[in-house]
Amino acid sequence: MSRRSSGLRWWGPLLGLPVVVCVVALWLAWKWVDRPLALAAPTVELSIESGTTPRGVAQAWVDAGVQTSPDFLFAWFRWSGEARRIRAGSYEVETGVTPRSLLAKMVQGDETLEQVRFIEGWTLRQLRAALAQAPHLKPTTAGMSEAELMAALGAPGQAAEGRFFPDTYRYSRGVSDLTVLKRAHRSMQQRLDEAWAQRAPDTPLKSADEALILASIIEKETGLASERGLVASVFVNRLRIGMMLQTDPTVIYGLGESFDGNLRKRDLQTDTPFNTYTRAGLPPTPISLPGMASLRAAVRPETSRALYFVARGDGSSVFSENLADHNRAVNKYQRGLP
Repeated sequence: MSRRSSGLRWWGPLLGLPVVVCVVALWLAWKWVDRPLALAAPTVELSIESGTTPRGVAQAWVDAGVQTSPDFLFAWFRWSGEARRIRAGSYEVETGVTPRSLLAKMVQGDETLEQVRFIEGWTLRQLRAALAQAPHLKPTTAGMSEAELMAALGAPGQAAEGRFFPDTYRYSRGVSDLTVLKRAHRSMQQRLDEAWAQRAPDTPLKSADEALILASIIEKETGLASERGLVASVFVNRLRIGMMLQTDPTVIYGLGESFDGNLRKRDLQTDTPFNTYTRAGLPPTPISLPGMASLRAAVRPETSRALYFVARGDGSSVFSENLADHNRAVNKYQRGLP
């Protein structure tokens, strides 16, 4: 045997070592991507801004509390072929998350969302208070006046009251409250346009804005959903004949923060732009957030000749076509007279 062949016997096994090392490394890497990551806390949260590089995302997770090498995470992102599909957003991971499931969450955009709810009948003041208390929401509009707020929403000169649709809005952590308000404002405009397109041919309302104002009154005056159409008919019938609306919620709205919960006779006699006992027609702006049912009722009320209604005290109302019947109902249900 030659000296050369003898040398090959020694070097052959050594030449195979890199292959073995690579195979072992790949096997370890494959096991690692499915192994739960150590976390600094039971849950770790991270908001990924748009434009963050995959390497930056890996480092951000480690900084947030995922206890592993950022180089390992970044290498996994690249090796998977999914690095460029990572989406910006707010994410939360819990004990048991693996490198594979972490990447899948970001690629799928499986964000942790918060929510804020606006209630039918709320005023703008109540809506803004809810925004201020909403979790993980950037308070961009907190110091804005109503005029500045509407200008920021692209509706300069529009009254802010009643212009946001009552609904539950979900949002990513860290977004601006203006983002939520834009959605609510756009939603109200879409709902209002939809309702106005379905208005009754003989409606006394002259514009969609008037429908919104009336709907806000209907929202505050309706005790039972089944009576909403009749409540609407009373106000529409009054508008048709030029009769004062004489609705307490508008007076209360006009009193603002001075209202102490007790509506007095002098309040009904004190003139404000919203006092429908002293001024004919609709008030100048909505007085609350109307829901879709109230918008529809405003433009297509139930057919009736009722001009009055009074609460029974159980949420329902008695509707009357003339003052004599109404006074009897008031005596019975409000004054307790036989």
